[in-house]
Amino acid sequence: MSPFSLILFLGIILLTLTITYYSSKKTKNASDFYTAGGGLTAWQNGLAVAGDFMSAASFLGITGAIALIGFDGFYMSIGNLVAFLVLLYLVSEPLRNLGKYTLADMISARFKSKKVRGIAAANTLVISIFYMIAQLVGAGGLIKLLLGIDYGLSVLLVGVLMTIYVIFGGMRATSWVQITKAALLLGGSSVLTFIVFSRYNFNISEMFHHVKTATPLGNGFLNPGNKYTNGLDMISFNMSLVLGAAGLPHLLVRFFTVKDAATARKSVVYSTWFIGVFFIMTIFLGFGAASFVGFDRIVEANPAGNMAAPLLALTVGGEFLFAFVSAVAFATILAVVSGLVLTSASAFAHDIYGEIIKDGKMTEKQQVLVARISAISVAAISIVLALFAQSLNVAFLSVLALGIAASANLPVILCTIYWKRFNAIGAITGMLFGLISSLVLVLLSPNVWNPQPGMGIFTGDPIFTMSNPTIFTVPLGFIGAYIGTMLSKAKEDKNIFAEVLFKSNTGYGISSAKDH
Repeated sequence: MSPFSLILFLGIILLTLTITYYSSKKTKNASDFYTAGGGLTAWQNGLAVAGDFMSAASFLGITGAIALIGFDGFYMSIGNLVAFLVLLYLVSEPLRNLGKYTLADMISARFKSKKVRGIAAANTLVISIFYMIAQLVGAGGLIKLLLGIDYGLSVLLVGVLMTIYVIFGGMRATSWVQITKAALLLGGSSVLTFIVFSRYNFNISEMFHHVKTATPLGNGFLNPGNKYTNGLDMISFNMSLVLGAAGLPHLLVRFFTVKDAATARKSVVYSTWFIGVFFIMTIFLGFGAASFVGFDRIVEANPAGNMAAPLLALTVGGEFLFAFVSAVAFATILAVVSGLVLTSASAFAHDIYGEIIKDGKMTEKQQVLVARISAISVAAISIVLALFAQSLNVAFLSVLALGIAASANLPVILCTIYWKRFNAIGAITGMLFGLISSLVLVLLSPNVWNPQPGMGIFTGDPIFTMSNPTIFTVPLGFIGAYIGTMLSKAKEDKNIFAEVLFKSNTGYGISSAKDH
């Protein structure tokens, strides 16, 4: 480990712990813990949403993908950015108007059913834990590569820090860690982009011309089809990116941290700009890595290309810039996993324990205590699973998380807001169809079964040949919601729907986030 890396990593840890210390002084009740008291402004929440969304996979993974496979790597940037249009126009405002602390609150605003709330909370836990394990396994491998720290120690370090942020600072600390991380990531990416662009004499045409001869793909580097040769699989992959974000619980709960729906909508606009600028920069970073680091060196460091950005920093900026980019990647992981821990703890403490087991009869102090215990429990489970998953191909975990979010959550969210006849049975069947179909098809896919040893969890031919099942599971989520509703004898309450529709569009009767 270089002195620069050690100093910057310790600096990141000290900064985030300082944020947590001051946030803990302002975390006094359940609203503060779950939603930061609804006190974030539009730009603050927009930057926090961007920080939540710009994970290590975005920074390291997309840069590496563009460097290795060219145009096909850019699909990830396009899909992630378009996802915010779905959030902006369909989800953010109704969610803020109907929900309180969790996604299950929003659905339960229409259906006063413990079963509906329980399944929604279970979906949140499954998605968040799968996502968290993938982040922790990635963190362990990444920090081991960058700093030479043992994998188990790396996972434990990230796990302990994320737990401290949540149990002491709650959503306020988590939000400001995400804001800080997003600012660092945008700043570091801007510096790298400027240096790379200067190497091309600030000429876009020269950059595109140079990259055609810089990789083994030659002219094909700028053409689609280098990775996604199956058009249906490519469409399915992009569907998971576009629709999955609108169902990710740890992203959706961010809209409860602002005072009203208008601010929630503005925060999506801000986050779209932040993320849009970032994904434009990944083109320069990917092209720069392909040109100045080289295909062989990138693959030698990590076959998936995850080291492309740090290697680019080392090549064009020296040891200090390499250390800074490594520290930013570390901060990125800390921010994302702390948001996931908080979301999981909220789902258990508020929905399962508070609303289902205790029937809503809990004091503010009890809610926060249970949430903190839940955070420790969820973090411990995730750390243990990540320690045993060191050699696991974690790609399927991320696919599964996005697939469940798009298939189990999004159909029910949209039907709850916009379908008059929709009822509680339809909500239950819709969520179960989406959850079960995503689990089954991913477990039968090449992510799990692969004829080449080491490429999947098990060696063998997959039953389901597509890598991403979202193109099938999202329709199944809607079909489940439709079948459950139409076959159910339960009758919808038209008055409740009218109230939900009016409230979701106007926010009438909501004076502040704390009263929400």
